[in-house]
Amino acid sequence: MKKIKGLRWWIVVLICLGTIINYLARSSLSVLAPQLKVVLDFTTQEYSYVVAAFQIAYTIMQPIAGYILDFLGLKLGFALFAVAWSVSNMLHAGATSWGGLAFFRGLLGLSEAAGVPAGIKAVGEWFPAKERSVAVGWFNAGTSLGALLAPPLVIFVATTHSWQLAFIITGGLGLIWAVLFYFCYESPKKHPALSDEERAYILDGQPEPGVQAKPAVREIICSRDFWAIALPRFLAEPAWQTFSFWIPLYLATERHMDLKQIAIFAWMPFLAADLGGVLGGYLSPFLMKHFNMQLINSRIVGIVFGAVCMIGPGCIGLAASPYTAIALFCVGGFAHQMISALINTLSADVFRPHEVATANGLTGMVSWIGGLSFSLVVGALATSIGYTPLFACLTVFDLIGAIIVVTLLRNRQPAHLHQQ
Repeated sequence: MKKIKGLRWWIVVLICLGTIINYLARSSLSVLAPQLKVVLDFTTQEYSYVVAAFQIAYTIMQPIAGYILDFLGLKLGFALFAVAWSVSNMLHAGATSWGGLAFFRGLLGLSEAAGVPAGIKAVGEWFPAKERSVAVGWFNAGTSLGALLAPPLVIFVATTHSWQLAFIITGGLGLIWAVLFYFCYESPKKHPALSDEERAYILDGQPEPGVQAKPAVREIICSRDFWAIALPRFLAEPAWQTFSFWIPLYLATERHMDLKQIAIFAWMPFLAADLGGVLGGYLSPFLMKHFNMQLINSRIVGIVFGAVCMIGPGCIGLAASPYTAIALFCVGGFAHQMISALINTLSADVFRPHEVATANGLTGMVSWIGGLSFSLVVGALATSIGYTPLFACLTVFDLIGAIIVVTLLRNRQPAHLHQQ
């Protein structure tokens, strides 16, 4: 078979495409929320229960999904999860109440939980340590690209046809990708289109393969490295959950925008998020090259910078103009995805290859507990106390998370240099 130059970057493109479709399906509900509140007749608090159904299922399933991916391998495991999330999203079209919507949302959460662990595992397999943050930055851009595409696409379909068709289309795209992934993906050891030169480059700086034992879940949970990543993710996730599930509803209820205005503006924070994730990925090798910084420390610097930038979205409630509020959402999207890309990269840095997906799934479960808890707080308090203090909390959370990362991981050596 003909060898493909730079195949590892084409693998990132493939994973990024899957992430885009994953988040396009996930974001469809938030975009349609203002319309569905009227059509299905539910309250803001009942909407928070629908969101919570997804979050609870996603939270519980992340470590299980990670373990399944480590056990089955990415080729089969990720393709099966993609089929499941696609069908689950299409079933949303049959909802007739917020309860039915919550049930289908729970199914979507169970199946979409594999997305990030799969991406991190792929990066861990296909990239040497020095390139991982760049690769994660690009694949992680898919999360915000999917959320970016959702407002114009979903609203266009909903206004020209129906909201049911919007769910069917965003779900159907995942079925196409599942087939594409299954026939195009292989590990670096088996991929027939990978040159010997690139294979040797990928394996350089990675841990020796050795015997691939089953992931030691108890050992992972009891390690300092796990909590150094899990706690900051717990504190950072409320911001992304707020942006992903509440921006359209916030713009409709607090800034009095209609669906067309939301379609025009609601994608902008996710474009900024793409820039943050990608630039955060390049920041790490830049600091290593020009400032002779250690690998782990270079990730930490970007996380701290992102946490400081999160001061911006903390001030959204104080903005007099809706356009200023959107600009501050953009700052928040940029900052959060910089944090997210780098802290997810740390999973591939500090855990061994056969446990990366499991470890990332476990830290993801902790992070989504944070996101779920905060979403329920937003649903319960947004109407009574307003969004201003809730947005301010997001700033405080990320600053505390940055302090934890600095305290627990400063000067830590990566897995291939550190005996665990």
